[in-house]
Amino acid sequence: MADEDDIILSELEDDDLVAQMMDDLYDGLADEIVEGTNILLERGWAPYRVLTEALVAGMTIVGHDFRDGILFVPEVLLAANAMKSGMAILKPLLAETGAPTIGKMVIGTVKGDIHDIGQNLVTMMMEGAGFEVKNIGINNPVENYITACDEFDADILGMSALLTTTMPYMKIVIDQLVAEGLRDKYIVLVGGAPLNEEFGKAIGADAYCRDAAVAVETAKTFMARKHNQRAGA
Repeated sequence: MADEDDIILSELEDDDLVAQMMDDLYDGLADEIVEGTNILLERGWAPYRVLTEALVAGMTIVGHDFRDGILFVPEVLLAANAMKSGMAILKPLLAETGAPTIGKMVIGTVKGDIHDIGQNLVTMMMEGAGFEVKNIGINNPVENYITACDEFDADILGMSALLTTTMPYMKIVIDQLVAEGLRDKYIVLVGGAPLNEEFGKAIGADAYCRDAAVAVETAKTFMARKHNQRAGA
């Protein structure tokens, strides 16, 4: 057995424990993330600090390596799953303390399309970055998006499509937002294998995101702009 297997998380100093948790997250070790999260909470760490300094920081590294082609979808899904295990402990505590979130996002695959691996990955990565996400699943008609955004008080609307035949439905959703005077209320991000930047521009989306890591970075950029505009208003 390797020495690494003999690491006892509870014996590590805080800094070393956080570094170990980032490694464990990278390796998709859910049980270790649960244990580490509980140890930090027992040591008096605020839930938001555990979230940002251990989990979000770890997922940021995963996101960068995914973007750079060092990690691939299966590894990222494992890491995101481990992150979810930690989040399951922190979520109720964060709700109690009223911890800040970066923003709220509604995401779903468009009508006629039943692919969801990509948007599930985006959901996990966005949650890992500190966003609240409502995933409305697959095969969504326009009214599903509009209702969900309204009920969830969303900042961002994310749409996904994997088929060339369902891509045009994204424009129907955006056109309906325009028709109802809601377009300026949401940051609209689109993604999926057959899309590209030109398509995103042509249908009136705010941005096309080629993968989950880019989606997180793009969402953060737009939310920062939104906060600056509010501050300057």
